[in-house]
Amino acid sequence: MLETAVTALGGATRDGQVQMAEEVGRALADDQHLLVQAGTGTGKSLAYLVPSLLHDKRVVVATATLALQHQLVERDVPRLMEAMKGQEGVDTSYAVLKGRSNYACLHRVREGVPDDQGALVQLPEGSMGQKVLELRAWAEEEAEQGGSGERDNAPRHTEREWRQVSVGHRDCLGAQRCPFGQECFAELAREKAHRSHLVITNHSLLAIDAIEGVPMIPEYDAVVIDEAHELVARVTQAATDELTAPDVERAARRARKYVSTEGASNPADDLADAGEALRDAVTTASPGRFDVLPEHLGDALQLVRDAARACVSGFPKEKPGEGDGDPGRQQAKGSVQDVFAVAERMAADLESDVLWLSEGSERSAPRLCVAPLQVWGQMRDKLLTDKTVVMTSATLMLGGDFASVATSVGLKPSERVVDGGSVPEGEGVLPWRGVDVGSPFDYGRQGILYVARHLPPPGRDGLVKAQLDEIAELVDAADGRTLGLFSSRRAAEAAAEAVRERLPHLTTLAQGDAQLPELAKQFVEDHHTVLFGTLSLWQGLDVPGDTCQLVLIDRIPFPRPDDPLMSARQKAADKAGGNGFMQVAATHAALLMAQGAGRLIRTTTDRGVVAVLDPRLATARYGSFLKASLPPMWTTTDPAVVRQALTRLAASAG
Repeated sequence: MLETAVTALGGATRDGQVQMAEEVGRALADDQHLLVQAGTGTGKSLAYLVPSLLHDKRVVVATATLALQHQLVERDVPRLMEAMKGQEGVDTSYAVLKGRSNYACLHRVREGVPDDQGALVQLPEGSMGQKVLELRAWAEEEAEQGGSGERDNAPRHTEREWRQVSVGHRDCLGAQRCPFGQECFAELAREKAHRSHLVITNHSLLAIDAIEGVPMIPEYDAVVIDEAHELVARVTQAATDELTAPDVERAARRARKYVSTEGASNPADDLADAGEALRDAVTTASPGRFDVLPEHLGDALQLVRDAARACVSGFPKEKPGEGDGDPGRQQAKGSVQDVFAVAERMAADLESDVLWLSEGSERSAPRLCVAPLQVWGQMRDKLLTDKTVVMTSATLMLGGDFASVATSVGLKPSERVVDGGSVPEGEGVLPWRGVDVGSPFDYGRQGILYVARHLPPPGRDGLVKAQLDEIAELVDAADGRTLGLFSSRRAAEAAAEAVRERLPHLTTLAQGDAQLPELAKQFVEDHHTVLFGTLSLWQGLDVPGDTCQLVLIDRIPFPRPDDPLMSARQKAADKAGGNGFMQVAATHAALLMAQGAGRLIRTTTDRGVVAVLDPRLATARYGSFLKASLPPMWTTTDPAVVRQALTRLAASAG
């Protein structure tokens, strides 16, 4: 079946792809969780899609990025379904499911957007109004032609413009109450998912459905999680809440015209006063993580919680059969309910949560944030117990083993099945296996890992002269063709400035000079180009061929010491008797380094160097753990050898 599918798509099967397809099929048949590492170029999408189609019950595929979801939906899945059509016993129905705000809302398109006081505003002024008109016309055309109404298919727009034609789940009137419920794009997508064998969604929606307990996805038997190295971060993100004083005051303004007044004060006015109290408390608090919730801040949060609860109670009760068709009232009540839920969670000051204050700016108020200390317990109880889960990525083995990733998602080493061994029983979670199907690339011949052992360890003051000299020499030897991955925007800009000054014949770009797609396009088109940037380049750039023959990493990407969540997790691991540095900081760094190094070799003909300018990779005790997480490239600490190799590569590329 896999060979038929690959041939229909114009490709050829690979050993790793065949092995992965067999392992996925085995996991689905035997009700065992599977962690499968498949290197770039394996063709892992087809390797999990084909056995998912052959499974006798519904399978969900969840991706981390919109780019992969788009690739699946626009290319891989339609072509696969066409190839499999007519095969006996194969259900080729599929659907795409996203969060409600990813679809245009016909009620908002046709009736307008409620303002802070609940009045419907038909159209913003100026150029934004023209863009909203264009989006409305597109949404109407989608409705007439049976389109999906998905944001990805809309005319080019900004986040602010899209909010004028979409709603979140709090603002939605619901299919039964909305006069346009029968045409609703989000509801039609859900109905299609209920009729489909394969449902393609994202990590966040999966987390909301399985872990938060909000039904978003139709009942399913198994889930394949692609880009699974991102899962913990996405689940954490989905379970993170924020609260600002303006949030509270805005909710109070929206509620004021709808809540009933009993006695001397309007509950919305009391909520506004509580927002002011929160503003005062936040102003006197220090930014950063709170190990203990300050008393004045706790009092303010309790005040907000109680005022929000009273305000929700002040909304008039619905009469039987009347429903709540007023979008202004719906939005106002939803805003107050959100404030109540977040304030209640923060005021509880639970050991299972991490609470911190982010600094404000000229444009934004300081934000109180709360996130789960860990998510493995929730994932274990609410996902791994009931479903068969297949997790795949090019980077699941950190330090040469699956243990770090498995533990982070709630799988225990004692539950692992090793071929030839017995299947563990008990504990409520299905047993799991870990499989590395390898890569079609010969990393030992295609790539060099260079560790600049002679450089000084990185300090807090940014790049020093020795590092800038090293960067310039390496870039010069490569004659451009360099992707620089830096730990901070300041470091990337400093390196770009130094290279522009020393190598003016090259084109040097820094993240922020233009939008990322534009920078990537220029990088690909001119091989004598250097592109320096931060996190989004570490994970999101795919530039095969001679475009990129040198990947520079300025320092081991440990989390910042003042990162509230990472520091809390590290402290908790130490307290539990573990090694917080290795379990949290080193694991985080290993994952990012593996992703960064993976930018170099994207095809079987790519050649190049990954240069790490941090000598700790060669000298520190944890260096071996980090190196074991990287592709198995030939390694050297000799700068002359590397410069000669880059010069030869540049000459052969022309």
